[in-house]
Amino acid sequence: MEYTGSQYIGEYVDGRMEGKAEYILPTETRYVGEMKDGMFHGQGTLYFPSGSQFDAVWENGLVVKGEYTFSDGLQYDAEFWHYCDSYDRRFYTEICHGLKPAGISQLTNMDPPRKIPKGCYDCGDGFYDPVTRIVKDYKNRFLRNADDDEHEWIIRTCRKGWDEIVGHSLRP
Repeated sequence: MEYTGSQYIGEYVDGRMEGKAEYILPTETRYVGEMKDGMFHGQGTLYFPSGSQFDAVWENGLVVKGEYTFSDGLQYDAEFWHYCDSYDRRFYTEICHGLKPAGISQLTNMDPPRKIPKGCYDCGDGFYDPVTRIVKDYKNRFLRNADDDEHEWIIRTCRKGWDEIVGHSLRP
């Protein structure tokens, strides 16, 4: 554990992580559930630092079936997903609490939205700097280096930390 930065709190059988346990990853994501032979096995939940969670049945470290719930209570449904799509562009908080008055746009499900550092993008799990190509979480901790595909997707689809005027950029 000392080499991976993870922490294990639970039972052991023959020196292997097995039984009811809590496994804390270096990203502060926590697994609470059953382990077998050092792997997630049986009922278990991943709790993410963002407040979302993934409840699942695991078999030898792999998900058999699971359900993802966002921090605001919205549950992901792979078959009937109509959240913020062409069918219904409202955010979950708008669905639950109604639309804002005309002229007061809601830019994200979080209201008010996060302030994005200048020159960066909000890519959903953190801020992305296109110059360094690094994604850092919302607490400014390193998450990952973006590959070319992720870089292009972020530039094309994510909110920016600056405004643009046609023909002129206000970016620093």
